[in-house]
Amino acid sequence: MKTTIRVQLAFMMFLNFFAWGIWFVTMGTYLSTKLNADGIQIGLAYGTQSLGAIIAPFIIGLIADKYFAAQRILGILHLIGGALLFNLSSQSLFNDFYPYLLIYMILYMPTLALVNAISFKQMTNPEKEFSSIRVWGTIGWIAAGLLIGWLALEKDGSLDQTFKIASLVSLVLGVYSFMLPNTPPPKAGTKTSLAEIVGADAIGLLKDKNFLIFFLASFLICVPLAFYYQETNLFLNEVGVSNAASKMTMGQMSETLFLFLMPLFFSRLGVKKMLLIGMGAWVIRYICFSYGDAGSNVGLLYAGIILHGICYDFFFVTGQIYTDQRAGEKIRSSAQGMITLATYGAGMLVGFWLAGLIADLHKTATGHDWATIWLIPAAVAAGILILFALLFKDPSKK
Repeated sequence: MKTTIRVQLAFMMFLNFFAWGIWFVTMGTYLSTKLNADGIQIGLAYGTQSLGAIIAPFIIGLIADKYFAAQRILGILHLIGGALLFNLSSQSLFNDFYPYLLIYMILYMPTLALVNAISFKQMTNPEKEFSSIRVWGTIGWIAAGLLIGWLALEKDGSLDQTFKIASLVSLVLGVYSFMLPNTPPPKAGTKTSLAEIVGADAIGLLKDKNFLIFFLASFLICVPLAFYYQETNLFLNEVGVSNAASKMTMGQMSETLFLFLMPLFFSRLGVKKMLLIGMGAWVIRYICFSYGDAGSNVGLLYAGIILHGICYDFFFVTGQIYTDQRAGEKIRSSAQGMITLATYGAGMLVGFWLAGLIADLHKTATGHDWATIWLIPAAVAAGILILFALLFKDPSKK
């Protein structure tokens, strides 16, 4: 791959994830403090990500893959998205805020597949080259969090600016997308079935008891996962942690580090131990949050954030590898699509709603009873871990 194309793709990834990370992390705090939203409403807002994840395969499968070049669709989606984000920043009522957010996330979530498709088209060896491009997405997310801290948007109560910044970045990426290398529709002139889009071709994998257990565990573990994405920034701000969004970027830094260490761990530990360690990290993380505070126990809060690398990479990345191995080349895409719908779609949708409900039930005069709230996803994750340990057979020992 030429250096100029590598730089183009890296900048595309950076902007695509920056435009998401700049507002997504702090949205719960913004909705709670500025729009007086309750927990259920905040859960509905975060749930738009899941609805977007469910609808995205249809946009990609029925439109992007058949009729239009990927970079052009990416540009159009971000230009429309930029306008929607700007309107989001001026809404003062949740009922007015939500429709804009829902439409935006339905348009944004397909861009995650589009930037990957544009990148893969330019690579001769994606397995070796993609990680060096994808990491710029994580760097973009980290940069967004650090910028929030540098501008003191949380401290000054100016989180509406995050949507305006995202709007500007989205518009820039929208124009920039038309300058990216051409990526013609890969399935032009072919028929795409509904079964293929939703991953139904891979349903036969569920006849394998081991894969069924993994599938159910993946769905269930996304319930406690949603608590982290939805509640952590609000939690850190309420307990008095300064520049919470910036400090939360330690999670992405940890994720990047462990992603590069994954091959070493995978070869030594195998699938089952990797998955168990990932689930165990969820339990430890939420216990750290439950007993941590902004004073002498602030180290527990930082530990809980840093554990994100193990929580995410050891379970989800390992799960992607395991799915890839079990599916084989013929139904590989369908299998990954089925897992994505189950996790980022259905699993997190349930998790966001439950997190909002739990937060409302433990609201106090001064904020929330966070010590109790965090023990609930810890207990859920622990239950899933125990069942998985008992029922899942290590495929490497067969």
